[in-house]
Amino acid sequence: MIEFIKGQIDFVNPEYIVVENNGVGYLIYTPNPFVFRKNKNEMVTIYTYQHVREDILALYGFQTREERALFMKLLNVSGIGPKGGLAILASGQPAQVVRAIENEDEKFLVRFPGIGKKTARQMILDLKGKLHDLVPEGLDDLFTSEDRLILESTSSEALDEAVEALKVLGYAEREIKKIIPELLQETMTTDQYIRKALQMLLK
Repeated sequence: MIEFIKGQIDFVNPEYIVVENNGVGYLIYTPNPFVFRKNKNEMVTIYTYQHVREDILALYGFQTREERALFMKLLNVSGIGPKGGLAILASGQPAQVVRAIENEDEKFLVRFPGIGKKTARQMILDLKGKLHDLVPEGLDDLFTSEDRLILESTSSEALDEAVEALKVLGYAEREIKKIIPELLQETMTTDQYIRKALQMLLK
């Protein structure tokens, strides 16, 4: 398996990023691609997971090994595929997910797209008590990098991109429309809009 890819961010869209390494562009699916926009044309290290099936060969990338490890644990749960795993991690709050599993909080888990009661129950049965090694102190802040964010030229463009990213993650248009008015009240980057929207959708 490819442990990580170190290279420059060449392209970012709502579904994936492209990392250029020695003249080769690697298409990598990530939980929130716009996290990497601020690093465009900079050297980054992406920790990868290679997913192989009869009909697909895909790379999934993460900012940390812990994030990747949680993704891989989620894939072991019946009913959760790569898309579902990315949607869960996109909130940027893995500790919240772990707490929900430990507390058997099905109501929280079913708020993620594609996660029904049966899958939420399976997550609890399969993972409860097995995630402590992935939750060191301070994990709540694992994915926050507000101090490095660069403001977008226009918030409307950033919001449009955030909406597209939410759709890619599996959220329904009717769910997204409910939170748009509140999001319009703030001027943020695409990444911030996605984080804010996910916090609202998971309430």
